[in-house]
Amino acid sequence: MKVLACNALASIQDLGRFSYRSMGVGRNGVMDRWAFEAGNALIKNSLNEPTLEITLGSLTLEFTEDTAFCITGALYEAYLDDKRIACYWRINAKAGQTLKLVRPLKGMYSYLCVHGGFDVKPILNSSSTNDKADFGGFKGRLIQENDTINIKTSAHLPVIGVAAIADTNIIRVVKNSEYDCFISDSQKLFFEQSWKIETSSNRMGYRFKGEKPLELGAPLQMSSHGVDIGMIQVPPQGQPIVLMADAQTTGGYPKIASVIDADIGLLAQIRYGKECQFQLVTIEDALEQRQQRQRYIARIKEYAHEN
Repeated sequence: MKVLACNALASIQDLGRFSYRSMGVGRNGVMDRWAFEAGNALIKNSLNEPTLEITLGSLTLEFTEDTAFCITGALYEAYLDDKRIACYWRINAKAGQTLKLVRPLKGMYSYLCVHGGFDVKPILNSSSTNDKADFGGFKGRLIQENDTINIKTSAHLPVIGVAAIADTNIIRVVKNSEYDCFISDSQKLFFEQSWKIETSSNRMGYRFKGEKPLELGAPLQMSSHGVDIGMIQVPPQGQPIVLMADAQTTGGYPKIASVIDADIGLLAQIRYGKECQFQLVTIEDALEQRQQRQRYIARIKEYAHEN
């Protein structure tokens, strides 16, 4: 597959690296796990097969061999040659055909999944791109014009489609370790007011701005400690930061809450400048919601293998 033009941030990603945070190596990986797994399930891949994650902007690719593909996540205006195609549909392309992703009509992160996956070498048990450290993915960097990314296999599959997970600006969270260190008014405020996603946000973290900042009950000195995706840190200025896929491995800010696993992808798809609201749920609720997402992926996988 050859990249003819690229005006988007695009990189090879999978679910990321695990068991290396103690060595200072972050997870990386996809921003929307469930859209990523839905695409792989639909295209009859293993659920962790590397895909091309595309962030906003346009991208034009030429297929160098026959293959089946699908696009999930952000809903792009997309064309195969001159024919408009739909996201969350399994489609066949012939060698020489051009795929053009014009712009996302909704959402932030899109996933181009090809049957068999992209032929990239895993590093530390993952093919995800760590462009800050220049390793993983395709040459350790973002995709550029004139790149050629090889595909492992080619196939022709029946054309089928599935439904996407409904988007929402209500993001569910559970309490984190320093929740009780915030004054009661700030605890209420965290859930009652809307939070705007700042344009300074990125794959490391989503920065939020609310009308009123959050306040601690007393000054809190914390040693640097391990952190992970979904944790919501509150720096001294009182405006939260949600750690995302490329988050650092340690941090020292108090953590008021954590986004549940089922909703990290929903948060990732909310565009910068838009608002969301946090909703408190129990650990039991969080586990049930993750199981619902897993059942959604299982249904797609079953349907795809029947067709």
